[in-house]
Amino acid sequence: MNEASKPVTVASVDLQRYLGTWYEIARLPMRHEPEDYTDITATYSLNPEGTVRVQNRARDGHGEPQESVGEAFVVEGSNNARLEVSFLPDGLRWIPFTKGDYWILRLDPEYHTALVGSPDHKYLWLLSREPSLSAQVQQEFLETARAQGYDLDGLIITPHTGNPVR
Repeated sequence: MNEASKPVTVASVDLQRYLGTWYEIARLPMRHEPEDYTDITATYSLNPEGTVRVQNRARDGHGEPQESVGEAFVVEGSNNARLEVSFLPDGLRWIPFTKGDYWILRLDPEYHTALVGSPDHKYLWLLSREPSLSAQVQQEFLETARAQGYDLDGLIITPHTGNPVR
């Protein structure tokens, strides 16, 4: 993939403001997150060594809680707008090609809504600090994704039942 076709990230991210819990509003399909998952959240916190702890929680198709914990590393020179995330066990995180790219493509000034994607345009997440997002804001953020070359035909709107995994 040439540089011209890669999405453009925000200029910078205040990592301290980005930390905390985000609700997944929508996503492109991916094999490790089945379509019938509900109440999906991602909680980011700082590890003592400066990396970011990523805790994803959801309810599966049977209503059972699911959780995966990973670690994110800020890409040098990205002003915190690009992260590499791994959900492998600690002892295996050194293996090449086991990290996913997490690029912050759009972020509102209040850090309430975020659009995150991968540079290959395969993965995309629309996140909010609340379990719902106005249709107007959702549309504006998804237009940013379309303008950056993401195909939204398979977009999954994530249901939130009011019963998040705690």
